[in-house]
Amino acid sequence: MLDPRNENIHRVSRRSLFGRSALGVGTLALGHLLGRDLQAADKLRPQSPGGLPGLPHFAPRAKRVVVLWQGGGPSHVDLFDEKTTLEKLQGQDIPDSVRGTTRLSTMSSGYKRWPCQGAIKPFASYGQCGMRLSTLLPNLGQHADRMCLVRSLHTQSVNHAPGVTLFMTGSQVPGRPSMGAWLSYGLGSDTDNLPTFVVMTSSDKGKTCGQLFYDYYWGSGFLPSRYQGVRFRNTGDLVPYLANPNGLDATARRSMLDDLAALNELHLQEYGDPEIDTRIAQYEMAYRMQTSVPDLVDFSSESAATLERYGPDALSKGTFANNCLIARRLLERGVRFVQLMHAGWDQHNNLFTQLEGQCIDTDAPSAALIHDLAERGMLDDTLVVWGGEFGRTPFGQGNPDKPNGRDHFGRAFGWLLAGGGARPGFTYGATDEFGWNIVENPVHVHDMQATLMHLCGVDHERLTFRYQGRQYRLTDIHGEVVDAIVGDA
Repeated sequence: MLDPRNENIHRVSRRSLFGRSALGVGTLALGHLLGRDLQAADKLRPQSPGGLPGLPHFAPRAKRVVVLWQGGGPSHVDLFDEKTTLEKLQGQDIPDSVRGTTRLSTMSSGYKRWPCQGAIKPFASYGQCGMRLSTLLPNLGQHADRMCLVRSLHTQSVNHAPGVTLFMTGSQVPGRPSMGAWLSYGLGSDTDNLPTFVVMTSSDKGKTCGQLFYDYYWGSGFLPSRYQGVRFRNTGDLVPYLANPNGLDATARRSMLDDLAALNELHLQEYGDPEIDTRIAQYEMAYRMQTSVPDLVDFSSESAATLERYGPDALSKGTFANNCLIARRLLERGVRFVQLMHAGWDQHNNLFTQLEGQCIDTDAPSAALIHDLAERGMLDDTLVVWGGEFGRTPFGQGNPDKPNGRDHFGRAFGWLLAGGGARPGFTYGATDEFGWNIVENPVHVHDMQATLMHLCGVDHERLTFRYQGRQYRLTDIHGEVVDAIVGDA
């Protein structure tokens, strides 16, 4: 009679064959072919929270990253890239010689008119550096001398999901690891009590954007799932199922987890599947988060002045302001990568009302986060990234005689960086007088990815993972570090 523990050996599937590479005739050859993959799988179980051997590749400028993702496409010509020509030629068509063959979304690709639409609010100079920003962003403007404004980003994406996916994972097609997963995999964790990579989502109060946040924006792709982002919910419990079930005390819970871990370890030894290791790690993290999460959202120690900086929604669960406050507390506690995703920037037909509302909701919290990090001495080694998947068209969308919106625009757009080694008080790149074509220092999405990883001490060409016969990396086969926006060491 078969020992039940060995019964699975006789249920030979393709998965079990590859998992049990030490069984049967011919597996020596198989073991040789899979040797590197099995060694890689073993490396996925670091004995310390320090990540992979040899990383970081060089001294990091940023130990932590917080991405303030503005989903929908913030308008660069209204916020970051002042164009007086658009105002002077208001209502006149942007010349064919400027537009060329630029790819546009299907919503405007068949237009016959391309009326110039100037910025809806004036610009002003901020800080000693004189950075020109919209007066819609007065709080961020106060930190101009701490920020790097990149005005020359460009992408091939003209729709939301592919555009977000391209920045987050390096491909417009879902399935690859996100940046947070890559950094978690390569650099490991600085905390035992919270996930390495945390995601929170929010939306404008009117829910005008309609954009969805897909799990693959923070997924682990073909990396083991232990590296994917942990999404904190914006309703109900921040993390579900952390509390002990009725009738189960802490001692019993600990005993149950120990027994479960022992069983999973046996299963791991038998099959060598790194997802089993993920399961073990997740159970342990959930146990530790039973105490760390309540402390995380206990805001009683926050001063009235701090809460006031974040704005009236600072303590309103699920808002961008509340998420920014939680993000700062996560970064203080050693979380390496925090990704806040806020929807509401897709102003096709409500530019003159919704853009200002979005700025009111996001400007003060974003600035408060930068302020708090600087006040606590953390901004120097925390990289703050503020931006979206593309910009908006310099022409007005809708009735050409009275346009009320802007369409998607990937040919040129702007982002803000602060701290973490980004060059402060600096503006990089330039577009033509219509804000249409980049005329100085173009920065592709892959270049930005390479630069952000460089600031984290990672050579984007060397952090790779072998999958389906090839080595993959975040930047695919592209990307150059933009040295000019890396501050002096």
